[in-house]
Order: sequence, then structure tokens, then C-alpha cells
Amino acid sequence: MQTLCVVGDDAPTVADALVDAIDDRRDGPVAAVDYGDSVANETPADTETHTNADGRFSLTANGGWVGRGDDRSLVDLLDSLAPNYEYAVVAGTSHHRLPTVVVGDVADKPVNIIADVSTPDAVDIDDLAAQIDDVEPHVTLQTLIDRAEASPLAERSGAIATFTGRVRVKDSPEDSRTEQLAFEKYEGVAADRMAAISDELTDREGVFEVLMHHRVGVMGPGEDIVFVVVLAGHREEAFRTVEDGINRLKDEVPIFKKETTAEAEFWLHERD
Repeated sequence: MQTLCVVGDDAPTVADALVDAIDDRRDGPVAAVDYGDSVANETPADTETHTNADGRFSLTANGGWVGRGDDRSLVDLLDSLAPNYEYAVVAGTSHHRLPTVVVGDVADKPVNIIADVSTPDAVDIDDLAAQIDDVEPHVTLQTLIDRAEASPLAERSGAIATFTGRVRVKDSPEDSRTEQLAFEKYEGVAADRMAAISDELTDREGVFEVLMHHRVGVMGPGEDIVFVVVLAGHREEAFRTVEDGINRLKDEVPIFKKETTAEAEFWLHERD
């Protein structure tokens, strides 16, 4: 799911215009998400201002989701939307891993800024709508499982095995606490290498689909980093291929990791 956040002055208006522009040139459904205390007491009908959004969602600052009432973070909500939407525009908040448009003065600048303008009128909506297909997508484990299950060979499959790598806070009780991990990939090369590994593993007898995704950017404790999904005829092939897939991804794909602990910051390949 291609996702873009908008924060700052009149973020909902800018986000609405962006939803409309994406709708005009889209290849899939668009979700609009509002964030802030102002929607805490509204009903879902009150928040349906995104005329061209296929889904409309509001999230309060304390995690309440208008329309369902669950407590969930922004990432939790986006994870639930990703299997069904091609695009999402979030107004009023951002996440350190998500590309963000900043309008006006913002006290705490986001990490991943793709546009920083002084006023809403200075936002080039058409340019942003064109850029959204080029930003790093928000891919979830469920997204990959759904793709595997849609395979023409799914009827021959008796197993789907998955692996999820996440940010580990400590290796042992004595270790310094990991505050965040940052990942950068060798653009183009990393994607090509993952695709080649997937193709080679799919050539195995009884393996029908191998899907991989490694997130980039900054991730905090407990956040998901990497997914491997294998569709296979039997569990033996599925388990073996998942293990080989993540091992080869870590060994062969040029993705670089910087760790920030309570005591230091370092690139893992330099320390190794």
C-alpha cells in the first residue's frame, strides 16, 4: 500500500486534495485516515468528507478508532488496511518510517520528509500524487499471504509458512537496550537480488510461491522488519524454504543496518 502522511497547517484540506488527485490517476482503492482529538466525539458519518476515498477512517490521538472503537496505533490501522487498499493518505500525524509532507511550522519535524512547504497553497498536489507510486510501500505480512493465496497454484498447496523478523531490544538481560534500527538498501540492486532468490527457491520441487519484503527506514523496539512467505505443497518444503529464504536474504541482499542503543550508534557492517 502506497502511503503518504500530511502534517502541519490545514493538513486535512491538503490530504483531501491529495486523495482526489490520486483518485483521478489511481490503479486501486484509496483510504483516507484522519488523526487528532477533534474527531474523538464524532460519528463515522461526521467524518465522511473525503468524497473520492473508498474507505474513511479516523484515529484519535490516544489510539481510538472512530467507527470501531478499538485502541490501535497508526501502524496497526495501516496494517489492517494494507491488504485491501492500494493507497492511503493520513492527515494530522506521521510515523518515522512513512513519507511525510510538512506544511508550515511543525514543532517536531518528521524523519522521512518528501516535501516541506510554508503554506497549503504551496503544495504541488499533482506532483505528490505522481510521487506516491515511487515511495517505499507499506507492506505487511498479511499482504504477502494474500498474494500467495491468490497464486494459480494455490489449489495444489497444503502449506503456507512465514517468517517475520522484528527489532529485538536485547540479546541478554545485561545488554544495552536497542532504541532503534535504521535500514538502508542499495537501491535497485536489493530488489533485484531478492527477486532472484525468490525465483531460485520457487524452482524447487513442491514450492509454488516465495515472497519477500524488507522494510527500510527507522524502526523502533518490537516493530516488524522483514517478511518471508512460502506457498508449498507440504510443510517440509515450506519450512525448509522459509529458513533458506531468510538466510539467503541476510547473506546476499545489500541492506545496511545502523543500530542505536542507549550507549552508542553504529553501522553493523562496520562493527562486524
